[in-house]
Amino acid sequence: MLQTVAIVGAGVMGRLLALKLLQQGFKVSVYDREARHSSHTCSFVGAGMLTPYTEAESAEPLVHELGLEAFDCWQNLCQQFSPTSFRIGGSLIVAHPNDQADLQRFEQNLRFNLQPEHQLALQQVDQVAIDQLEPDLGGRFQQGVYLAAESWLVSETILKAMADELDQNARFSWYDNVEISDIMPGQISVSGKIEKFDWVLDCRGLGAKQDIPGLRGVRGELLWLHAPEVKLNRLIRLMHPRYQIYVIPRPNDVYIIGATQIESEDYSDITVRSALELLSAAYTVHRGFGEASVVKTATHCRPAMPDNLPVVICQAGLIRVNGLFRHGYLLSPAISSRVVEFMQAGNLDSRFMQRLDDQVAPAPAASSRR
Repeated sequence: MLQTVAIVGAGVMGRLLALKLLQQGFKVSVYDREARHSSHTCSFVGAGMLTPYTEAESAEPLVHELGLEAFDCWQNLCQQFSPTSFRIGGSLIVAHPNDQADLQRFEQNLRFNLQPEHQLALQQVDQVAIDQLEPDLGGRFQQGVYLAAESWLVSETILKAMADELDQNARFSWYDNVEISDIMPGQISVSGKIEKFDWVLDCRGLGAKQDIPGLRGVRGELLWLHAPEVKLNRLIRLMHPRYQIYVIPRPNDVYIIGATQIESEDYSDITVRSALELLSAAYTVHRGFGEASVVKTATHCRPAMPDNLPVVICQAGLIRVNGLFRHGYLLSPAISSRVVEFMQAGNLDSRFMQRLDDQVAPAPAASSRR
């Protein structure tokens, strides 16, 4: 008999897990309270940055280590069914004259935190090199740091492509716009009806707050600008007195501008202050943003644990995956692979996976499952 799995939450983690489990022969059902292509979810709003080297400057070493796995995973997935979703160009970190000290500290911290074998990924660049990398910047920046081995995803495109790929598998079912009232080992409650499975994977993000002590929301705010006068090919980070502002190229002259990280679970519209800061910073990167049109704004709250590291809580028949913070796309390939390994062989990565009992083992195939 096929082992059956219910995945509650259809964000990037839920979809990656579904793909991996189907490849391993499981029968998978995904449940989500939103429509499958809803633009309001954290994963759809996410900028899709794959920047393991940049994150090494301030994040825990585990984030850098797991993030290094993301590049090959995402590149292979996109080659299969969404080639235009994977963007290669590297990250260019720059600063205005008044913020040069922040740039120097960033580079020093990055060099200190990177292992010797990864030092070559970091390249210090001067104005000539910056202008060669991004001619449209036009001599605006004197110094910078270039990380060629970084990339990003067109998140909404790859999410839709994954959904399409899942729908083609006969062992897959998708239930969207549904409320799951209870999640327990081996079963979930859907509209008051109990559905039983060999495994239940809880990937609800902040929806699991009542079940995971310490889980909190961290608000992010983003702008989408249509800027035909701007021609940038790389992910640009601008050092700022309070945070790094990022500019991410998207197809058809669209750019995502973001940075804000607010300790709040407020889902209301972007604030005037944040919009002004983001727009002003974008304008200092390239004057062409002054003639851009605002396509849309978005806010979302990312699930995070107190240490800002991911957590996977395992017990027989139930695994909770959460706390990916602002590293959802960066960490999800590595974490999803380890979850599947645990389900098949009981392997546990103790750095972020917690065992709730001493007798956890892959569940046997059930004699009667839906």
